[in-house]
This record gives sequence, C-alpha cells and structure tokens, in this order.
Amino acid sequence: MTSLRAWIVLSLMLPALAAAQGQPSRSQILAGGRDIIQKAGYCSFITAGEDGHPQARIVDPLGPDENFTFYVATNPLTRKVDQIRRDPRATLLCFDATTSSYATVLAKAAIVADAEEKARHWKAAWTPFYSAGAKGDDVVLIRLTPSRVEVVSVSRGLAPDAKTWLPLAVTFP
Repeated sequence: MTSLRAWIVLSLMLPALAAAQGQPSRSQILAGGRDIIQKAGYCSFITAGEDGHPQARIVDPLGPDENFTFYVATNPLTRKVDQIRRDPRATLLCFDATTSSYATVLAKAAIVADAEEKARHWKAAWTPFYSAGAKGDDVVLIRLTPSRVEVVSVSRGLAPDAKTWLPLAVTFP
C-alpha cells in the first residue's frame, strides 16, 4: 500500500480511533515526536527567504535533547544563515515514511559560532563536510529552540482531529 493510500485509509478511521484512545499526554506526544524524528533521519528545514517566501532544504539534525532543542551544522556563508539573522523563525519537518507520520517543530533559530558550544553539540556524521570539524571557521551550528511541536502518527496513537486534521501539539514556554 502506498503511503498516500495508507494515509487516506487511516484518515477515514480517525473518528473511531480518536474516540477510542482519548487525549494523549504531553509526554506521549513528545515521545512520539522523538521516535518519528529518529526514524526520519533527514528533515526539511524551512526559513523565510529575502522576499518572505518560505525556503526549504534537507538537513541532518542533532536532537532533540531533553528540552526538544535541535542543532544543525552548516556553512556560515549559506543563505539560511543570512535568513535566520533577518528572521529567526524557522520550522523543522521530519517525516517517517514507513508509518506516514510526521513531526513539525516551530522554533526560534540562533547561530552558534563558539567553538566550545559547537564541540558540545557536534554530530560525528557532520565531520566529513567540515575540514576542522567543530573547531573550524567553515562551520556554524544553528540552534533550534522549540516554541511548538506538532505530531501526527495514527500508528503511534497520535491521531489528528478527526474533523479538521489539526495535529496534536505541545507548546513550549
């Protein structure tokens, strides 16, 4: 069954699933989000372009940590760094194709150039792309501090609203 077809079949079952399961807790929603993100691996990272239009690219994030904070390594000369400096609002969207589930993280992005902080939040998979690793001037990290996490995963018992398809969400202070 294709992912789209599976999503259609599951969406038709949403009212019955939602009624049977009740409202998941904050910790259940976040645990589902973590699982989706880990299984997704790569995620889409969205910032606002110079003209205000959303700009998306694929990233390999580190995280989430206990506060649901993420880090993304990038070249300091990329458009996304300039875009974040102009408008720190960003979105990270991770999709687990095997279960047609997704987690969306709405966040405030900040550029991290400090070598010690980069080293504390370094992912080994990034090293081949940066000659000096976390110590180099050819890399900065983007720290994503969440304001809201939205999760849809019927297979994990995290179904969206049956009528509006509004995802389950956790808001951070």
